[in-house]
Amino acid sequence: MKPFKRAAFSAVSAFGLALGVAVAGGPATAQDADSSVQDGADQLKDVPSAFKGSGRRASWHAEVVATDRGHMIGNPQAEASLIEWISYTCSHCATFAREGEGALDLALLAPGHMNVEVRPVIRNVVDLTVSMLVQCGSAEGFKDRHRMYLMQQDKWLEKARTAPEAQRASWASGSKSARLSMAAALDLDDMLATRGASRMDITTCLSDDAAAQKLVQNGAADREEFSVNSTPSFALDGKLLNEVHAWGTLYPVIAQRFKPENSSK
Repeated sequence: MKPFKRAAFSAVSAFGLALGVAVAGGPATAQDADSSVQDGADQLKDVPSAFKGSGRRASWHAEVVATDRGHMIGNPQAEASLIEWISYTCSHCATFAREGEGALDLALLAPGHMNVEVRPVIRNVVDLTVSMLVQCGSAEGFKDRHRMYLMQQDKWLEKARTAPEAQRASWASGSKSARLSMAAALDLDDMLATRGASRMDITTCLSDDAAAQKLVQNGAADREEFSVNSTPSFALDGKLLNEVHAWGTLYPVIAQRFKPENSSK
């Protein structure tokens, strides 16, 4: 699978974003996702590592704090830190969420061995709108909102792809009214309401131009600091992992990191 490349987009909005949305690959079923989580956790444990068979039980995977550029899940003092860059309109990111995020929860985040900071990449105005909804609410609820939009991506993204051309054109500015219109047309607001958000809160979040600009600026800062140009992308302990854009290429790197000879604990 080829990861997203920014050069693939050309229609630019007032926020410096593209309107176009490209989707590849089919959605996984709920059964596929459940088995992938366990398979992924087992893959990590198949390699001799510092965390295998520790016998400790903890719930660090439920700890979430907002950061300057995203949200950190897990033990802030963990031995290892992973940054995960995702685009909510990236089908490969949805695949990673199904295959890898739950596995990381079970094997590394829960016992406190590693933390993961999720940072959104804003590659188009749909990304901007969804990212604003994901950060709409408490930090504790971030992971639920994040995974909800990725796990149901095939449903709402298809509506974006098949929306009338005139409607898509009206969204291109990425303005407050465009974000509100898009959220209603794609039922993104209804999805967040099912998680307990009030209509007033949803409108307030989507109307926050400063928050929208901050998301775009954060993405620019990550491109400058880490040269991130594909999604999903990852940095382990502050270093970008080249050519790692899927669970299948990420888990061997993490397993190697936690081999006894490479672990400090």
